[in-house]
Amino acid sequence: MMPPITISGLEDRAAQSKPRHTPPDRESPENRALHYKPDLRYQDRKHIRGLSSRSGFARCLTTISGVFPEDHVATKGRVLPRHRSLWGTRGICARSSVTSLLLGVGSMETKVISGVQFSSLPSNYIRPEHERPRLSEVMECQNVPVIDLGCEDKSLTIKQIGDACQEYGFFQVINHGVSKDAVDRILEVAHEFFSLPVEEKMKLYSDDPSKTMRLSTSFNVKKETVHNWRDYLRLHCHPLEKYVPEWPSLPSSFKDVVSRYCKEVRHLGFRLQEAISESLGLDKDNIKNILGEQGQHMAINYYPACPEPELTYGLPAHTDPNALTILLQDLQVAGLQVLKNGKWLAIKPHPYAFVINIGDQLQALSNGKYRSVWHRAVVNASVPRLSVASFLCPCDSATISAPKSLANAEESTIYRDYTYAEYYKKFWSRNLDQEHCLELFKN
Repeated sequence: MMPPITISGLEDRAAQSKPRHTPPDRESPENRALHYKPDLRYQDRKHIRGLSSRSGFARCLTTISGVFPEDHVATKGRVLPRHRSLWGTRGICARSSVTSLLLGVGSMETKVISGVQFSSLPSNYIRPEHERPRLSEVMECQNVPVIDLGCEDKSLTIKQIGDACQEYGFFQVINHGVSKDAVDRILEVAHEFFSLPVEEKMKLYSDDPSKTMRLSTSFNVKKETVHNWRDYLRLHCHPLEKYVPEWPSLPSSFKDVVSRYCKEVRHLGFRLQEAISESLGLDKDNIKNILGEQGQHMAINYYPACPEPELTYGLPAHTDPNALTILLQDLQVAGLQVLKNGKWLAIKPHPYAFVINIGDQLQALSNGKYRSVWHRAVVNASVPRLSVASFLCPCDSATISAPKSLANAEESTIYRDYTYAEYYKKFWSRNLDQEHCLELFKN
């Protein structure tokens, strides 16, 4: 089998390449492909030149790249010609997902991976051998606490949360007050969104982290050398009246369903912050007061079934830059893993539970007592995975400074004072696979 050709590189080359002789609009599809892929190996170029039909040309692109559209699957492996609808005056119509992906021309440049079938993993997703997930070595974690927030003994709940923050940095909560209907509906509408046609989703695409609503892929494509097997819809969620108008209009129920979910999750987040504050021996409102009018972001993550999951990640090891993360996992398949004592442990989804993890800002505010731990998302070959992550974030102007009561009398706090805006900018300027961002803010 010929090795796959990377997609992103072809898009860049397509934008830069110019025909040498005949104007592109008057060239045959075969020669046009050669202009847009000048570094194909000789035998690949020769193979394309030998094609006499458009369907054969499409089949050749599929063979070379390892990429084929979903309608290719529906026709049991045959690439059917689209006649005039396939080839427009610019060479390639947006309806041809194969050629749009490979050449990056026509009315749409496809950059997402959801909605596209891959027969092999493109090379720009393959991790170096020493960075691969070693899935066979991962064990299911049996000890991550599952805390019942409906417990009548409030002091016991506060102690359990404090112990979990110190020992794991992660815990699950049940009887949390978020309705089952809100959970079911957001998972349903999230699946509907990622089932939309690629052309529809691409209207929302951006790789600019500063945008308050965007569909994107991987993590930070401008900084990465190897991509992650993940598409995601990123939303700002507070205040709702400011951000909801810019949210997707499809599916039609999206705005109502996600708005309701955001309200319920925000209330849960504040309850947890109060308990965390009390577990540190502080007033229950201490942490909330430091964080100010907190922002709320959401990432709806979609990890398609991956042809070679042992070679890549959904997201590599990272910590969260915010204060608190509330994660809703897909019950059908596990994918979240947490690093503890040098070993990766899989977090099994619990029905209608949320996974809670301490973000970098709570580690700093606790003066290092509570841990923002490394975690990652892995993928699998059989089914896609979906998760909904909600992030409570300090306001940009909030000064992150650990209370003096949490430092030894003769010592300064571990981390210097900084604003959240400063931290967030630094976080997004780096790759995920670098040192813990908090290390850059130590005294």
